[in-house]
Amino acid sequence: MPPQQGKAGNNASRNVGPSEHARRSPAASTAQTQPRTQPLADRLRPRRLEDVCGQGHLLGDEGTLTRMLARGTLSSLILWGGPGCGKTTIARLLAGRADLAFAQISAVFSGVADLRKAFDEAERRQQMTGRGTLLFVDEIHRFNRAQQDGFLPFVERGTVVLVGATTENPSFALNAALLSRCQVLVLNRLDDASLELLLQRAESVIERSLPLDREARATVRAMADGDGRYLLNMVEQIAALGDVPPLASRDLTGLLARRAVLYDKDREEHYNLISALHKSLRGSDPDAALYWFARMLEGGEDPRYIARRLARFAAEDVGQADPSALNLAISAWQSFERLGSPEGELALAQLVVHLATAPKSNAVYTAYKAARRLARDTGSLMPPAHILNAPTNLMKDIGYGRGYEYDHDSEGGFSGQNYFPDGMPRAVLYQPTERGYEGRLRKLLDSRAAKRASRES
Repeated sequence: MPPQQGKAGNNASRNVGPSEHARRSPAASTAQTQPRTQPLADRLRPRRLEDVCGQGHLLGDEGTLTRMLARGTLSSLILWGGPGCGKTTIARLLAGRADLAFAQISAVFSGVADLRKAFDEAERRQQMTGRGTLLFVDEIHRFNRAQQDGFLPFVERGTVVLVGATTENPSFALNAALLSRCQVLVLNRLDDASLELLLQRAESVIERSLPLDREARATVRAMADGDGRYLLNMVEQIAALGDVPPLASRDLTGLLARRAVLYDKDREEHYNLISALHKSLRGSDPDAALYWFARMLEGGEDPRYIARRLARFAAEDVGQADPSALNLAISAWQSFERLGSPEGELALAQLVVHLATAPKSNAVYTAYKAARRLARDTGSLMPPAHILNAPTNLMKDIGYGRGYEYDHDSEGGFSGQNYFPDGMPRAVLYQPTERGYEGRLRKLLDSRAAKRASRES
């Protein structure tokens, strides 16, 4: 039997030579029959579901798709995963295993006419031969809502088993009606063991070991960033060097291009990474915060967006525990504007470390939200008359400003008089923590609350 996902790590850990690997590799025999001009990624495309790397949670003995096929109930699916993780391959192999005709369209190049043709052919096939169709739609999120709605009647009638592939979060990219008729399966990015297994399979096909030392081999896997197709494209470039001494990691810099970081500034990855940065800061982890900050910059994020979010964090999560945080956030933002990139990004990095190591308090944020709720609930109550200005005699006659105490003339600069509307119970909105500067504020407010209570008694 070919090695399955659960055994990938074992295969990767052994130094299997190309000759032995050629005898055992499930891809070797089929790849040898492919034209050598065909891209290596196509020559190594698995011919059985069991040979797909890195998706054991779907294709292992207890995998979701394995159980689905065993029951003979293949439902419509949305395969969600990054590039090069096997979405197209799995769809093709599912069609063969379920004895369905395979039809494929791409939302990038197809329109309503192409969809109508695919559905007509599926209906005609079903009527003439009784055979169903697995319709694979690549980049399904590229279809607009009306086009996505066009799938619904054909999926409901069983004219097609729809298998859509997307790199975008289906929750945001696909219609709720379509999602309700499909099962969403998440494909993993290929881990290090799976990428090593692909390297070994490639070596069995090209019939020699790649000229890489151990560190360079690891570097190639890292450069692939979980994308099997990209890894095999790099293998072709290395193999084209011919018989050369083993390459070190430093030799790969000019030879290979690192895979571009997956990052869409207006899509899910954008929000995932800013969330990771925000929560790392809140968790007081400067190392993780710097990592996510750097990930966003490497992905091409506008540093001004990050600066704005850091200023928000200073107000929301640091607050009065460290009142200097917001000032530093504005200063770092202004420093970036004046210095530009890349020098200005160091100011933002300094801010990231300061925010991560600062004491945290969301007491002001919580108090603000409570104040908004209280303002909505109490409507348009008037301020107490004693704190209203009285610029006219009429206003003085009806009591405006009467009994007001000038706090600067009071002991300690605090009079303890009431500033809430008359008849409204006093609300305690701001409750400082014991952390950082707020610890001092808490003692001060407690003493003032005691003085206010003694005045009211």
